[in-house]
Amino acid sequence: MTQPQSGTSGPVEHIHWRSLIAAIAAISAVGIAMGLGLPLLSLIMEKRGISSTLIGINSAMAGVAAMIAAPFTTRLAHEWGTSTTMICAVLMAAVSGLGFYYIENFWLWFPLRLVFHGATTMLFILSEFWINAAAPPSRRGLVLGIYATVLALGFATGPLLFSLIGSEGVLPFTVGAVIILLAALPIFFARGESPIIDEKPELHFMRYILLVPTATAAVFIFGAVQVGGLSFLPIYATRAGFSEAQAALLLTVMSVGSMAFQIPLGLLSDRMRDRRSLLTIMAAIGLAGSLSLPLISYNWLLMAGVLLVWGGCVAGLYTVGLSHLGSRLVGADLAAANAAFIFCYAVGTVVGPQVIGAAMDVSGNDGFAWAIVAFFGFYLVLSLGRMVFRPKRG
Repeated sequence: MTQPQSGTSGPVEHIHWRSLIAAIAAISAVGIAMGLGLPLLSLIMEKRGISSTLIGINSAMAGVAAMIAAPFTTRLAHEWGTSTTMICAVLMAAVSGLGFYYIENFWLWFPLRLVFHGATTMLFILSEFWINAAAPPSRRGLVLGIYATVLALGFATGPLLFSLIGSEGVLPFTVGAVIILLAALPIFFARGESPIIDEKPELHFMRYILLVPTATAAVFIFGAVQVGGLSFLPIYATRAGFSEAQAALLLTVMSVGSMAFQIPLGLLSDRMRDRRSLLTIMAAIGLAGSLSLPLISYNWLLMAGVLLVWGGCVAGLYTVGLSHLGSRLVGADLAAANAAFIFCYAVGTVVGPQVIGAAMDVSGNDGFAWAIVAFFGFYLVLSLGRMVFRPKRG
């Protein structure tokens, strides 16, 4: 098996900017297109009279597609090459994204979702593998902080585009497809620097989930809390007495925290001997913030202040977890572990909204906070246990 990297040896300590710009630009283009496409599809289904339940089930195909695609991505990259696999995924995503306009049968949107989100999952896995492989160990946190910030900006740009071009006609679909196709350009020009997976991973795919559990559990919690929080925070806020505009602004504040904290957290993680310590601290802050919500739900400014920091720490679980993963593995094992990382994120996006919604049904409005407390509590027990029983070796 590929041995974990030590913190003091490895590649030459300089950033491979061409590779990093290619991978970050590619996945950011996909992020913009997804930020445009997800609300677009939901609104079109609503206009066609599709029930909210069916819209939710159709949207959940994103997580299902990610869980299906993740185990096969590394194998395809091993056979075809990283850059070739990514370019093929770009083409699949662009064609299937445009297909939503030309195929009006709602039931055919389910396989289309599987293709579209399966392709974008492959792009996320291989882009993050490329970034992790190209980043020098001592600056990995900084590089991944830049990646997370740019990606968040991409997702934020998508809804802005949607507000400008609307949902009528073929234009929004064409714009989305063109943006996705643009992702192929940086990949093509930097194809000579894409990481080569010259051997098959040594373990079964599912074993990689348990190989670096502090990282894979972090991204599971991130997926559950991020998607569950974004889905139910507006409901929680309006039930607490805030207006819809105030509830929407709370989401904006949380998103600003997610973007603003990533580079500082990445820099901090580079200075820490054991990144698990930072993951544990962020989970503790997330737990404290969740516990405070029922106590401060009467005051919008207090809620906004907590959610600003809370949003940054939640998103930091992804950035620092990915950095921790990259510090432990190399080569084919890193690619396979990256696939497991995205798989766990997808599971979190499916589990989180279900648990939070059920908790609010059982415990009332404060069930929103108690469910998130449970997620962070689980992670704290795991991370502290790992640090006690599996201390970092020098």
